[in-house]
Amino acid sequence: MKTSPRVAARLLPLAALGLLLAGPAAAQDLLIRGGPIYTGVDGAPAAAEAVLVRDGRIAWVGALADLPQVGDDVPVVDLKGAALFPGFTDGHAHLDGIGWRELTLNLEGSASVAEAMARLSDWAASHPDGVIVGRGWIETHWPEGRFLNRHDLDAAAPGRVVVLSRADGHALVASTAALQAAGVTAETQAPFGGEIHREEDGAPTGLLIDAAMETVARLMPQEDAAAKREAYRAGFRVEAAYGWTGLHFMSAPWSDIPLLEAMAEADEAPLRIYNAITPDGARDLIAQGPRSVADGRIITRAIKLYADGALGSRGAALHEPYADAPHTRGLMQTTEEEILPIYREALRGGIQVATHAIGDRGNSEVLNWYLEAMREVQPDERKVRDPRWRIEHAQILRPRDEMLFAGLGVIPSMQPSHAIGDLHFAPARLGDARLDGAYAWHSLVDLGLPVVGGSDAPVERGDPLIEFYAAVARRDLNGFQGPDWRPNEAVDRATALKMFTLWPAYASFREAELGTIEVGKRADLTAFSIDLMTVPAAEIPKGHAVLTVVDGEIVYRRED
Repeated sequence: MKTSPRVAARLLPLAALGLLLAGPAAAQDLLIRGGPIYTGVDGAPAAAEAVLVRDGRIAWVGALADLPQVGDDVPVVDLKGAALFPGFTDGHAHLDGIGWRELTLNLEGSASVAEAMARLSDWAASHPDGVIVGRGWIETHWPEGRFLNRHDLDAAAPGRVVVLSRADGHALVASTAALQAAGVTAETQAPFGGEIHREEDGAPTGLLIDAAMETVARLMPQEDAAAKREAYRAGFRVEAAYGWTGLHFMSAPWSDIPLLEAMAEADEAPLRIYNAITPDGARDLIAQGPRSVADGRIITRAIKLYADGALGSRGAALHEPYADAPHTRGLMQTTEEEILPIYREALRGGIQVATHAIGDRGNSEVLNWYLEAMREVQPDERKVRDPRWRIEHAQILRPRDEMLFAGLGVIPSMQPSHAIGDLHFAPARLGDARLDGAYAWHSLVDLGLPVVGGSDAPVERGDPLIEFYAAVARRDLNGFQGPDWRPNEAVDRATALKMFTLWPAYASFREAELGTIEVGKRADLTAFSIDLMTVPAAEIPKGHAVLTVVDGEIVYRRED
């Protein structure tokens, strides 16, 4: 599949800056110096001066005065003052969605309904045929103060089948033509776990929440293998340029796992991918057991499940009604009867479980289900005694549930940028009292839990510097925090570094090989133009990646 003119135009500025976005530079041996090097090792000196890589692994790290003899054949990378860290890993992202964001209509950053619809009109004019698919709109800051509806889409792209997903992926808006093609009418009942927004006469507005999105799913183009491969290539390119050396691919389509493995075998997967697959492949994966190719470049050993929806679309399941919508407590996406058998089988089969839960009720239910499964399947019956199960997002928690995380050893996998985006609407959704357990990174770390940091891209931009900033500043990119936004839940910089290095390694059972710069570990390294450990917090998002190294191979280098 050829890159569209729109995509090419978006990539040109990167090329103009001299960015190397092609395949990895095949250098298994490297000497990196010229800037502060943070090893991430507790108790180590603040910063080393050089690191030596041999055969893709760390051979030495320390002061230049102690550097062992290095042959002239070893390539030398001069950081020119940039700061080097253990490889940053995105603990929760959607690689396919990141790629498709580059190849389809991107509504990210739209400042209003009018701007979003202007982008749709332009896209429709330049793409006169086929279904229009897009993503990235979010209404919480729009002056119109409302969701999109089918009438907006109909005016911008008359007669076209249009499906535009909200940024969080838990809601979409469909045009009238799309609703008609899918047979969605005033008589259509929302499925369990879903909601169809309606006009006064009962006709659908076009906004479909969570499980109701399935009513139009068959309209989405069925992309062929070549198109999927192009999307994954785009995703790899974007992530490498941000400085990620790997990512935990949440909701990885089970049908795409062979493609990703083939790409790795063909040296087309420059980053390290840890897959948590869609539920349709759960029983197959449990029966087969974990799988890995290309010396661990692609590992598949987890299942991603859903408990509830998202806070922005009021799909997150709460114990008490929404403060700004007393008629609803959100939407559960599954039941105990449906999910417990999968949990039990996963324990016996040695497969990790990662369950999406955002609301306090969603988290409570998942923790109770985890407890029940672990009671029924005792450690001596499990293939892996320490299953390291995860809850993805863990956004709104009751204090008693924070303690249950610790008691069960459940890993909270959280995305700091959600807190600096949601601060503009979460207080209205939740009311003040529930903010005590919202985005509570510091509280969970204090309980001894490894909080895995991620971005949830393409829900968020996916820049590790924005995520790091959000974790340590707990302010939006303009410096705004708002009253009572629980500033005590920010973390210090050493903790934030672990959130994106050592703790994702632990959550993927690879802390012995990844997560710190230590002799013997794999040479996954990230360098940024700024020193994350010393610059003023407000300067952190202004930096950029300059070097991304995976297994000693340079997969991205910024020449300027």
